[in-house]
Amino acid sequence: MNATTPHAVPPQPDWLAIDVGGANLKAADGCGWCWSQPFPMWQAWKRLPEALTQLIGQTPADHLAVTMTGEIADCFASRALGVEHIVTACRAAAAGRTLRFYSVNGDLLTAADALARPLTVAAANWHALARLAASLTGPHTGMLIDIGSTTTDIVPLAAGHPAPSAWNDWDRLAAGELVYTGIERTPVPAIVRSLIYQGRRHPVASECFATARDVWLTLGGLAEQPTDCDTADGQPATKAAAQTRLARTLLLEPDSFTAADASAAAAWIADAQTRQVAKALARVTAARPESPQTVILSGHGEPLARRSVDRFPWWARVISLPATLGPTVSRVAPAHALARIARGDL
Repeated sequence: MNATTPHAVPPQPDWLAIDVGGANLKAADGCGWCWSQPFPMWQAWKRLPEALTQLIGQTPADHLAVTMTGEIADCFASRALGVEHIVTACRAAAAGRTLRFYSVNGDLLTAADALARPLTVAAANWHALARLAASLTGPHTGMLIDIGSTTTDIVPLAAGHPAPSAWNDWDRLAAGELVYTGIERTPVPAIVRSLIYQGRRHPVASECFATARDVWLTLGGLAEQPTDCDTADGQPATKAAAQTRLARTLLLEPDSFTAADASAAAAWIADAQTRQVAKALARVTAARPESPQTVILSGHGEPLARRSVDRFPWWARVISLPATLGPTVSRVAPAHALARIARGDL
């Protein structure tokens, strides 16, 4: 993903919130300014202080709030060491500014406290986003479905607050509230083991020749970005290049795999991914005393989220954060939510 074009910087933002992910750095001030850029933590972790310094330098903010998911990157031997690296990098980049770290219980901790309790700040960005979503449901029951490039978060909401059954990644994964599938980075063989080609089912190669991004590019759920080469083969994020990558999953020559073949394969994969998300949603819903009255859709994976919600017989009001906040701010929604929390708006 290319860096998002930022909105005009407001004159005196109180807080800048930063979401340090495993694949992207995102920032927002809660007032409309936002920024997103690729940052492959597993490859570039040593450059994190420099990248954060450049990001922070774009605004006059002197108060910083940080949330993270990048601590799980496999360049770190443990989550605690990942948190330590991110906290240390943020301290260096903050250069004396007020610095706080969001914990999964909703507190803003000092750097020292974050280092002392690393597992409370690890992967806490979903909770900040859930607080924003819960503010839109009022006193009613609700459900947040946030689908990004890598993962899906499904968070129950009740009485205007997050109401998850689990609070850390491993328990959330077991409960179905965290699903490791996303609209861009998930490899095709992690979604399906075979595809229909010319009327017959063929196995797919267990290699990252294509990803979910190619599926949703082909189906039109994601826009083409000819200058973006953050793809499985380093070629552009276009339908034509996606067709070639999908052909490779079947070990076919590109000239024997037509646009119609690509569309059929993409529809097959999208349906399987929809069933995966819907299965988790059914599990989370079944564990609640009543079905959600409001469903909040977040992230640029909304096309997948809508397909999943449409499989359920219960009626719910659906609120789209991309439509409510705008697609640019919605792309960095956890950072936007955290900035509002830090400002006292949530």
